[in-house]
Amino acid sequence: MSKLLIVESPSKAKTLKKYLGKDFEVLASYGHVRDLIPKSGAVDTEHDFAMKYEIIDRNAKHVDAIAKAVKAADAIYLATDPDREGEAISWHIAEILRSKKLLKDKLMKRVVFHEITKNAVQHAIDEPRDILMPLVNAQQARRALDYLVGFNLSPLLWKKIRRGLSAGRVQSPALRLIVERELEIEAFQSQEYWTIHLESRKQRQAFDAKLVQLAGNKVEQFTVTSQGQQAEIVGKLLAASAGKTTVSRVEKKQRNRSPAAPFTTSTLQQEAVRKLGFTTSRAMRIAQQLYEGISVGAEGTVGLITYMRTDSFSLATEAVMQIRDYIKGNFDADYLPKSPIMYKTKAKNAQEAHEAIRPTDIRRTPDSLRNHLTPEQFRLYDMIWKRALACQMAPAKFDAVSVDLAVGGDTNLFRATGQTMIFPGFIAVYMEGQDDAEEEGESKLPALAVGEVLDVSKIWGDQHFTEPPPRYSEASLVKALEEYGIGRPSTYASIISTLQDREYVLLDNKRFTPTDVGRIVNKFLTEHFTKYVDYGFTANLENELDEIADGDRDWIPVMQDFWQGFNQQITDKSDVDRPGTEILEEACPKCGKPLSKRLGKRGSFIGCTGYPECDYTRNLDGDAPASNEPVNVGQDPASGKD
Repeated sequence: MSKLLIVESPSKAKTLKKYLGKDFEVLASYGHVRDLIPKSGAVDTEHDFAMKYEIIDRNAKHVDAIAKAVKAADAIYLATDPDREGEAISWHIAEILRSKKLLKDKLMKRVVFHEITKNAVQHAIDEPRDILMPLVNAQQARRALDYLVGFNLSPLLWKKIRRGLSAGRVQSPALRLIVERELEIEAFQSQEYWTIHLESRKQRQAFDAKLVQLAGNKVEQFTVTSQGQQAEIVGKLLAASAGKTTVSRVEKKQRNRSPAAPFTTSTLQQEAVRKLGFTTSRAMRIAQQLYEGISVGAEGTVGLITYMRTDSFSLATEAVMQIRDYIKGNFDADYLPKSPIMYKTKAKNAQEAHEAIRPTDIRRTPDSLRNHLTPEQFRLYDMIWKRALACQMAPAKFDAVSVDLAVGGDTNLFRATGQTMIFPGFIAVYMEGQDDAEEEGESKLPALAVGEVLDVSKIWGDQHFTEPPPRYSEASLVKALEEYGIGRPSTYASIISTLQDREYVLLDNKRFTPTDVGRIVNKFLTEHFTKYVDYGFTANLENELDEIADGDRDWIPVMQDFWQGFNQQITDKSDVDRPGTEILEEACPKCGKPLSKRLGKRGSFIGCTGYPECDYTRNLDGDAPASNEPVNVGQDPASGKD
């Protein structure tokens, strides 16, 4: 019996061919095989959103190769990726083959590989299923929504702002996040405040304490706001202390810190940015390579990690047992918890019940694979391997101490805290990265007892200024997108890439800043399409897509609800004024007409309102002629290049 297996990636095809043997031919579709026709009417809003597809030119030859192989096969297995996109690709392939009348009397089934290992592949082949239409419908609805937003809203941006711009259903709320953060930073007014500190010592060990109570009142952030005020307080405390301080409280307790859950797509992207300096797209590209298979010497080509697009924290029972066996064999007994650690998935609809991202075999240590991996592959695999191992290890244990020191009576209190790690637990393997924060460290205090009197070395004030919220990094933007429910983890990398490719944002010193164009596009959308860049509306629409995927909701009513309001909004806003022009109280030195701040091809500039009769321009920061050309607002947007 001749069998044909169809996957997306040629590298995955090579790995699978090794496991499946001579009975199988394995071909790759090279990703998506069909997409909507790139013109108006691709989604027929008058007839239940019927979608008009065409074969993607670059993949036509691969479709022809698949069709030719199908003719000679008795059984066809559709083994595209195990998510909604993969399900849709399988459906598209099946639809193409049906249209060519190639499936008569042939068995066609769907199989999914959550990991590319011999046992997992054979298990999937032994348990084929039909294509799940709820997943296909969810993907089609997503594609139709994105098409309707882009094809109807982008031309409006071309007319009102600049040719070649685009608006996206999830891209636009993501841009809003970045612009609003920038506006927060610009509006921020720094405030001065002071903290008061005391240095004492016991024997040779010096330590610092911070003032927490003054004259019986709690010291807040803005209790002390000037140099004069702190000098007065420091002087009074020095006088009251007479060089001595008394220990008034000592509190000791043990604190545990539990390991982080194994990686999801989102947390993998965040950690790859923080710890490895990768971009989100680079992290996903390398993870794809590890999933599809790497040649590891005598063992041949093997998938090293499970599927990397997942919202789930869960691990297969077999994987947990293998990890626990590894800990038992390589660490002291107290590093292994008495029972497996279970992690509850936060996502409302974790991607089709996938596992979290983990090594396919924990016994393949990073060091054992170092010579078979590129440096980037090694670093990412090392991080995934350590995180998976650590997630089943015992908590780290700390002795935490808090001490209050009284000066001039119990109404003036300084507080010192310290902690000492007494058992590293999972930290012996992996420590989660931090964004905009310092990693937790150790600080030790000497052994102190209530009533003990110590010498005061000094009392002083430290000046501080409040700081604006930080600009988004890739890691913190991904975290925000996930928290707001904007998009899904598999789309985060493409959202970020699109914002940069459209020149809506710049990544400067690993932080996002909006460009002039990005600001104006956001201003236009938030003023005139408020609902469609609203975080709650976007998240709710994602939840509805999840419900379609679960089979709990029909996709056509979801489309109708969206389109009715959106189409009316497009119609209502077709005559709004063009944004981005600000009339200045300054006359043109060339013709005397008012000057304006305007948006051109290379950003904002000063230009004459008499354009095109008057061509005077200059840069925002000087008298030099601007290298910008004003935008020809009247040109048909369909003639521009996107």
